[in-house]
Amino acid sequence: MTKLVNKSAVAAAFGRAATTYDDFAELQRLSGNSLAERLAGREFASVLDAGCGTGWFSRYWRERGCMVTALDLSAKMLAHACEQQAASRYLQGDIEALPLANEEVSLAWSNLAVQWCNDLRQGLSELYRVTRPGGCVAFTTLAAGSLPELHAAWQAVDGRAHANEFLAINEIAEACQGWRASLLHESVTQRFPDVLSAMRSLKGIGATHLHDGRKNSLMTRHQLQRLSLAWPQDNGAFPLTWQLVSGVIERD
Repeated sequence: MTKLVNKSAVAAAFGRAATTYDDFAELQRLSGNSLAERLAGREFASVLDAGCGTGWFSRYWRERGCMVTALDLSAKMLAHACEQQAASRYLQGDIEALPLANEEVSLAWSNLAVQWCNDLRQGLSELYRVTRPGGCVAFTTLAAGSLPELHAAWQAVDGRAHANEFLAINEIAEACQGWRASLLHESVTQRFPDVLSAMRSLKGIGATHLHDGRKNSLMTRHQLQRLSLAWPQDNGAFPLTWQLVSGVIERD
């Protein structure tokens, strides 16, 4: 359940994507909207948006009258969120070592960010720590089996890993043991008109940055052609399939 993530490199990768991130963030919006539906009818005075990115969901919660703290590893992402006036305050920090006091917020929200934790249990424990009793932790993350089309295509081209592997669903469940947690799993498929569009969507959200800090080198035209031929197509479209997990943990 523990992995080694080069977080400074991850922050730099997402910082480079800050100005274009929202153009490619369909998956993030879909997962966040789905998670928000799970909290329908509940009211939260204060919200931590952990891994806030450009502040899309910080703004969502602020527009609902919440006091919102936006937190991200990337200073550039935080600056972009601040420009959008997305939150009440902004903190640069790590989900696994949150710079907040115990029981400071009523909702600890994290949309597609905890997959960058070295230890998921540690990240969730920190979110739980800063949440007040009666509140909750709400998160989404990616699970093993994501991006099979991308893996299959690259395997045929050069046999190297060009995207991260994620925790298995049972490992995510294990990280929630001991808490009153409810997990939901769904498979989400995006479809693109060509391989270049699919790859640009991944790069645009920082998803091709590997956990260990390695960057993928630029593709040659020949590689792109081979990738197009090897990519499993669906009625002429180039799919990307994600295994999406959402979790709500009640804070006792």
